Amino acid sequence: MRILIVDDEPAMHASYARSFAPVRAEAADTLDAMAAALFGDEATVGAAGDDASNFALTQCHQGLDAVAEVERALAAGAPFPVAFIDIRMPPGIDGRETARRIRALDPDINLVIVTGYSDFSPLEIAKVAGPPDKIFYIAKPFEVAEIVQTATALTHRWQADRELRAARETLAAQVKQLEEQGLELAANESRALHLATHDSLTEAPNRLAFLRALGERARKPGLFGTAMLDLDRFKLVNDTLGHLAGDALIREMCAKLQQSSPEGAVVARLGGDEFGVLFDTAGQEAAVMACERMIAACSVTFSVLGNSVRGGASCGLVVVDGSDDRDPVDIVRRADLALNDAKRSGRGVVRLFDDSMDDSIRFRREVEDRLSQAVARNELSLAYQPIVARDGLDIDGFEALVRWNTTEFGLISPDTFIPIAEESNLIHDLGDWILGEALKELQHWPGQYVSVNFSPRQFRRHNFVGHVMKSVQQAGVSPGRVQIEITETAIFDDAERAADTLYKLRQMGFRIALDDFGTGYSSLYNIRKFALDCLKIDRSFIDGMGRERESAAIVHSIIHLGRALGLGVVAEGVETEAQVQALRVAGASHMQGYYFSRAVPAEQARVLAEQRTMATLPPMAVGGAPR
Repeated sequence: MRILIVDDEPAMHASYARSFAPVRAEAADTLDAMAAALFGDEATVGAAGDDASNFALTQCHQGLDAVAEVERALAAGAPFPVAFIDIRMPPGIDGRETARRIRALDPDINLVIVTGYSDFSPLEIAKVAGPPDKIFYIAKPFEVAEIVQTATALTHRWQADRELRAARETLAAQVKQLEEQGLELAANESRALHLATHDSLTEAPNRLAFLRALGERARKPGLFGTAMLDLDRFKLVNDTLGHLAGDALIREMCAKLQQSSPEGAVVARLGGDEFGVLFDTAGQEAAVMACERMIAACSVTFSVLGNSVRGGASCGLVVVDGSDDRDPVDIVRRADLALNDAKRSGRGVVRLFDDSMDDSIRFRREVEDRLSQAVARNELSLAYQPIVARDGLDIDGFEALVRWNTTEFGLISPDTFIPIAEESNLIHDLGDWILGEALKELQHWPGQYVSVNFSPRQFRRHNFVGHVMKSVQQAGVSPGRVQIEITETAIFDDAERAADTLYKLRQMGFRIALDDFGTGYSSLYNIRKFALDCLKIDRSFIDGMGRERESAAIVHSIIHLGRALGLGVVAEGVETEAQVQALRVAGASHMQGYYFSRAVPAEQARVLAEQRTMATLPPMAVGGAPR
């Protein structure tokens, strides 16, 4: 411990030397024994002696000499932790000035003012040699223990201050590094997002961004137009002038569309020579006029790599009211049908979509009309597919699946009629019937739960929670035996509202399953905040496990994610023994599929429920072989 002594009296230097002299062994032993007898602390004196033996004194008789010693010590990288300074040191600078100059050189040193006079008040000294917490005072004459303990304590404090400052500097550097990394990540994320949502050739929004914008607009009331434009004779330009000329023409046409499109429109390059334009409109006539202006703007002569090229485009248009809750993919499909009609009509024209362009629409209308009468005609039924636990193959629940058998069309797949019902208010009547029938059948099972699918439109229904709870109460069923299956689309369309709805359902005791997980646009942050019980892995990934490394990796990732979040994981579409074993090893909590059983009628589901397990049945023994 390096100590600086500044005093003009030789006698005081002798006192300091005696105070900090190493303690003799026999004296230390005597003091230790006395301390032990008095205080029961054998370490007290010995420790003090150890500290004293480590002091190295630098003694100066004048203030200027002390200032010079401090300068040398700092230059050598061995600063003084403590300096004891006398106030009166004639001739030369006094202790106050000495303290001021030393403090100016070394802001970390602890200064101890040692004096028997009151020439300067502590406040005066602190003003020139502060901060106050690094200035201390000892009156002359001092006690040995006083001076040694002060030096020891201040030296330890000085060392602790240095270590704390170093730690703070390290922490500050790490924080700065993290901030820089955060800024870099944010910049990379922004660049990646831009690349993911913009066309690299034109910098216009791409198909992904266009569909996202269309999906958002389709949920807002008011008329809007969706136009698909295709360049006329573009292949001829590519074939005769080359791809560079084709790229240049694409950029020119994109610029023309952006300049001539209605204010606030989204102009996107969807791929190749196809563009999409999304814009608000007052009606069909106004929308057609807007598209005709864009076609006219494109029907000019361009200079492309020194060649004159006559531009042109054809347009298909559909006008939709956002309050109709239309499917964005279907809107694009209809606009594409109108575009095809425009091309058949001789190009360079705008065609507004009408139902005659789509044979499937007539079929959809027939299905919709028939579906509205399906309940009254007793054409609907429910089938139940077991949900099997991984380890003991116990049947923990059944998924309720609707079936529709008509006299006109025969058996119609749910993949056909559910979307049609979803586009109309029929989905609410159909959903109410499914829930009611499932709750009735649940009462015949010894303890399993029933899993019921709800569409996005049902989930957004006003007072959805109250409606479901009322149905359960009327059936006399515990909410804990009802699992609500919803898709990612249903909850991520309005994440905040969905989170609130799911929380209320969980508070009431319902089970919540996220269906077809992995096929939507999940946000891990959102999944974490949603009140979920389990994730259901889409059957497409299970089917691809044995053929595609990507599918197997996705399945393992979803299972690990579910387990990390404390959620169950149900693998759908399990059809082979190899899939069962792979899913067991991966850690899926439950499985469902033709390997165990097809969806069976209510009577057969009751038998399985009473049996409680699939372990006693050979694979695929229930419901026949898989399709």
